[in-house]
Amino acid sequence: MSRTNFDQLLQAGCHFGHLRRKWNPAMAPYIFMERNGIHIIDLHKTVVKVDEAAEALKNIAKQGKKVLFVATKKQAKDVVAEKAQSVNMPYINERWAGGMLTNFQTIRKAIKKMANIDKLMADGTYSNLSKRELLQISRQRAKLEKNLGSIADLTRLPSALFVIDVEKEHIAVKEAHRLGIPVFGIVDTNADPNKVDFAIPANDDAKDSIEVILNACCDAINEGVQERKVEKADDKAAAQQEDQPKAAPAEEAE
Repeated sequence: MSRTNFDQLLQAGCHFGHLRRKWNPAMAPYIFMERNGIHIIDLHKTVVKVDEAAEALKNIAKQGKKVLFVATKKQAKDVVAEKAQSVNMPYINERWAGGMLTNFQTIRKAIKKMANIDKLMADGTYSNLSKRELLQISRQRAKLEKNLGSIADLTRLPSALFVIDVEKEHIAVKEAHRLGIPVFGIVDTNADPNKVDFAIPANDDAKDSIEVILNACCDAINEGVQERKVEKADDKAAAQQEDQPKAAPAEEAE
């Protein structure tokens, strides 16, 4: 059964592409027609691509791995934060700091710095500082939180990236490719679908369009997480069964 259907995508406006003059010829296989100078995306192909991406995301989640969601454009920021949080996945929705992946250790140091500030504030170490010094530290903490707070729990490189607008987030896509991290992306008619491993052809400018696709993908991630929990519980039960001493066989009556 498909995770989304033609009508859902149509209602969300997933079929609206960019003006014809802005198109990327690599998107030709996913374009159904042109209407009033605007390219219309073939939603039958979008349904197939959503299903392919969702299945792959489910398998990643089932292995206990992390998917990093990236969307810094205004229309996508809030919905990506909400959907990523709902499946306990990290996300970037403010600004992609260059080297977020390729210089991951430095990013981890910045996250640790944020945790240290919290610790020192809690234990009273900063109580002797002047108001001005406290204000500087608080501002530094707020800036770190804004840019990195959503990936504070990301202790190792993500196993995949999910990008809204592959053109806008081209630095993130490049870094992922350099490290061999697969990229999932919503790809509009102005972008190159070959830049990502799992391209979902759809309108990446409308909130409804982004949301309907993220719903399907995050539902799949949640399924993978739940299946992992069930398998772990089954393995634990099986191990406990093996550890129980076996009853001695009853002596045969003479």
